[in-house]
Amino acid sequence: MIGFLGNIMGSILKLVYSFVSSSFGSEPAQISFYAIAIILTTIIFKLMLLPINLQQTRSTKKMGEIQPLMKEIQTKYKNDPQTMQVKMQELYKKHKYNPASGCLILLVQLPIIFAFFAVFREPATYAFTEPGLYESMAKNFLWITDLENPDIYLWGLPLLSAVTTYIQSLTMGQGNKDPQAMATQRIMNYMLPVMIFMAARSFPAGLALYWVVSNIFTIVQQVISNRSTLSIKGAK
Repeated sequence: MIGFLGNIMGSILKLVYSFVSSSFGSEPAQISFYAIAIILTTIIFKLMLLPINLQQTRSTKKMGEIQPLMKEIQTKYKNDPQTMQVKMQELYKKHKYNPASGCLILLVQLPIIFAFFAVFREPATYAFTEPGLYESMAKNFLWITDLENPDIYLWGLPLLSAVTTYIQSLTMGQGNKDPQAMATQRIMNYMLPVMIFMAARSFPAGLALYWVVSNIFTIVQQVISNRSTLSIKGAK
């Protein structure tokens, strides 16, 4: 599955690279065509997943809204599991919430995300398969001389990966009022960026660049979504 999807995603990266390289007369000094292709392909990828991500965001927000009501039912009927289940189903139906929707959406996304991850980790395998093509490409990006290697000097992209992951986790956690969920979210807000930073130090810098651009896209999407929700609530 990952190999099949990776070939598809790799074809998109190769197509974008070919478009970029043929559209410019000469390659920029600080940013290679390959770096530009990574940025544009990441944006295209996020746009492809946008409907699924928006659905997941709505599902998460709905879950946060009904969480206190679920707690009330669980407390009230803790000694009557059958009635608890009936009341839960009535609650879901009333608020038009499907508890399985979040998991299903995540299951749809994961193979695609893993495939895209594989493409940026091994671009010569999935995208630039012609002999010598990938090796001959310029892969510089600002202070990075080769996106194929980790950003080991300034750790700029690993740091940006961690910071944008932290900001993204903050925006994703807004609206959840459940104390237990909020406590778990706070722990993840700090643990996940540290894990991403440590991992990105050993990843190819091109993969870290993909992660940063992907995070920035998600942050902007989430901020717009949160503001739209607040505007709707204010109008009511």
